Amino acid sequence: MHYPSLLQREIVCYSLRGAQPFTKTLTHPKTKIGLIEDADATGDVAKAYDEWRTQSGRQQMPGILKCFSHRPDFLREVISFSNSVHFSEGHLTRRTKEAIASWVSWLNRCPY
Repeated sequence: MHYPSLLQREIVCYSLRGAQPFTKTLTHPKTKIGLIEDADATGDVAKAYDEWRTQSGRQQMPGILKCFSHRPDFLREVISFSNSVHFSEGHLTRRTKEAIASWVSWLNRCPY
């Protein structure tokens, strides 16, 4: 099974006039939400990113968290909620949750 890179997606395009659909490869998809990249983060955003890096041990902020980068106060709340839901003990152990998250990320071609 071949998986394209994260920056390369194949989509099926349909014509409004009923022509045959065709496949198009997107190489640099844009998000509708403007993300603040790690290198561009300043002030409170940079501080929130650094707090997350310290907690997680990872070097680069995931895109899903960058969606909240324009509201660093809310970003911190999302991180706190995510940590309590995903990484605390409950019906499933943290190890099991990490295994599920890794598997789902692999299926979605998303780095975890």
